[in-house]
Amino acid sequence: MRLAVYNVENLFDRAKVMNHGSWEDGRPVLDRFAALNGLLGQLSYDENDRAGMARLMIELGLEKSDTGPFVLLRRNRGGLLKRPKTGGIEIVAEGRADWVGSLELRDEPINEHAMRNTARVMSDLDADVLGVVEAENRPVLSAFNREILPAIGGTPFRHVMVIDGNDERGIDVGLMSRQNYPIGAMRSHVDDYLPNGEPVFSRDCPEFEIVTPRRARLIVMVNHLKSKGYGGKAASDAKRRAQAERIAQIYEGLIRAGVEYVAVIGDLNDTPGSDPLKPLIEGTSLTDVFEHGAFNDGGHPGTYGACTARNKIDYMLLSPALYGKVEGGGVFRKGMWPGVRPKKWDTYDELKRPEEAGSDHAALWVDLDI
Repeated sequence: MRLAVYNVENLFDRAKVMNHGSWEDGRPVLDRFAALNGLLGQLSYDENDRAGMARLMIELGLEKSDTGPFVLLRRNRGGLLKRPKTGGIEIVAEGRADWVGSLELRDEPINEHAMRNTARVMSDLDADVLGVVEAENRPVLSAFNREILPAIGGTPFRHVMVIDGNDERGIDVGLMSRQNYPIGAMRSHVDDYLPNGEPVFSRDCPEFEIVTPRRARLIVMVNHLKSKGYGGKAASDAKRRAQAERIAQIYEGLIRAGVEYVAVIGDLNDTPGSDPLKPLIEGTSLTDVFEHGAFNDGGHPGTYGACTARNKIDYMLLSPALYGKVEGGGVFRKGMWPGVRPKKWDTYDELKRPEEAGSDHAALWVDLDI
């Protein structure tokens, strides 16, 4: 069977700030968005909080309206702020209970060529089981499967599943599989909590059971760990390490229960030697498929952006028994922008500009004799 994973970076809509560049390009906006959300969520606001909120709102383009170029402030009820005629913003709420609403990243439709190139990658992988990262939700993934895949000559998957995670922006993980690879038992971990009361997973760490035509039982855990895209480095690293520790615990529990075939796949948002990923990569019996002699990285060590070693953030980690069943594998980059001077890899003819890339991420695949 062929198992694959692909970060599609949303299918029909994407955060506007990310539709016009990379994570690094959008980082100033994302950092301000995270900081403002943190202040708005506090139970009570002091003078410094209010001053910080007003400053961040102005920097995010909200001085004149609740709709900025990249963010949207929803005020459903209560009083949060005033906009004096003389300019500026005045925060009038005493705390979070004084108003009902939210701060959101604005979405816009994805470039049509990019959407079709995403579908081409999903089709050309020819996977029996495909882990999907950054799908908006199950209805969207199902619609993409039914409508866009056939439009580019692909065959829709028989089974499509996404369990809503903890990310309110609609960045979830899911699984698609073919007729003879039904999705069996599923277990969500959205309700796993840290000691401070926060959810462990930014999205989820679902366990999907797949039974192969040979009756082998495979557990696929699809993940998307805390991004480096916004928020402080120390807090992001700590969150990602806590997530890696919890995944390791779940994996060890499966092994103790007698499950032989386990795959942890997805975008882990850090490099193999990083401290946050040590509990998972060095602290368990899981092995990165990149280390297998039959795996071809296409001449580039990374999976994101320029695909350098520091851009190796997508993974297929396999249990010992599953690693022993690997027959081949590789990195699929035809839907990624290859750069210029020189062009780093071959792409689809339809990919003429960076914004037409199916994703900034490569897809990974592995053939398993199970």
